[in-house]
Amino acid sequence: MEFERPAVAEIEKGMSSRVPLLQVVVGPRQVGKSTAARQIEQRLAWSSHSASADSALPHSPEWIETQWQLARLKAEKGKSLLILDEVQKIRGWSEVAKRLWDEERAKKGPVRALLLGSSALLLQKGLTESLSGRFFLHRFTHWTWPECQVAFGWNLDQWIYFGGYPGAAGLADDETQWKRYVTDSLIETVLSRDVLQLQTVNKPALLRHLFALAATFPAQILSYTKMLGQLQDAGNTTTLAHYLKLLESAFLASGLELFSKGKVRKRGSSPKLILWNNALINATSLRSLADARREGNWWGRLVENAVGAHLLNELQGPQWSITYWRDGDQEVDFVVSHGTDIWAIEVKSGRAGKQAGVEAFRKAYPKAKVWLIGADGVKLEEFFSRPAISWFG
Repeated sequence: MEFERPAVAEIEKGMSSRVPLLQVVVGPRQVGKSTAARQIEQRLAWSSHSASADSALPHSPEWIETQWQLARLKAEKGKSLLILDEVQKIRGWSEVAKRLWDEERAKKGPVRALLLGSSALLLQKGLTESLSGRFFLHRFTHWTWPECQVAFGWNLDQWIYFGGYPGAAGLADDETQWKRYVTDSLIETVLSRDVLQLQTVNKPALLRHLFALAATFPAQILSYTKMLGQLQDAGNTTTLAHYLKLLESAFLASGLELFSKGKVRKRGSSPKLILWNNALINATSLRSLADARREGNWWGRLVENAVGAHLLNELQGPQWSITYWRDGDQEVDFVVSHGTDIWAIEVKSGRAGKQAGVEAFRKAYPKAKVWLIGADGVKLEEFFSRPAISWFG
């Protein structure tokens, strides 16, 4: 039986609502957005029409109108489902969708639209600028360990190494093939189609090198000065910070900022590099799963990055902030903020030479709560088995 993610039932419910909204799905490539759309299509059993804007040459805005009209023509008795994939690639897509949706509502027409996209920056910009009050946003994340455990029978070590891309899971028995698939079909496709094709990037080679650098130093705090020394033709720190934001918008890598409650954050503070899926690290590494497991320090980095990725994937939205804290040689791996609540997250991964800074952090922020993840704290299996939000109630 084909695996079905929980959001499928939620989207189907939204589609069938008496007060319909545009249902919008945003998330990384190859995490099952198109599969979920097909499952919703089967569940609803309406007439339907689907199309993708994921092409080398961008479509014109009229493309959306054409697909919408085709969905109307297919409507027989009852409703018609329109599925548009990678819609953010079309210039002015949100204005066209707004006009067509308003027309549909005014005429009580049959079309119900499901829009899919893999660029958070471009998709959410269109939603907030043109479609306010007309959409419901569903976030598709990289696959969690419980999902991979059920779908592929993976243990925790396998998930920490291979990450959460379902399309690559079938190649995990041949690590060489798996690495090639993730590198060519995932990383290269996202960089070329979701970042370079849609954004103004004056130094594309630099952006690729920056991603490679992040994959080489996962869960590490790296100053922009040090990055400049590692990269060729690096430009300046402003360019690097901008390119990190572009990688984040494509669900590849983030540079976490230094936590400073009640203070203006120091501009250009050293970012902590977190990859959104551990597959992005290990596909570009020469280490096998066995090699990675034997190297305690490296495995500790992978565990810490997996914790950070778990937080980034699930605690999205302006109400959540994920940062790190450091004062001298004292460090807290992650700081989660939600309103006035603060949690310090310390990952006990067995990495040598690590100075925990939880005690110093609590002195600076006495009301902060603490989670210890790993040895002497919440077991990794338990932490990854639950939605991240459940730890911050």
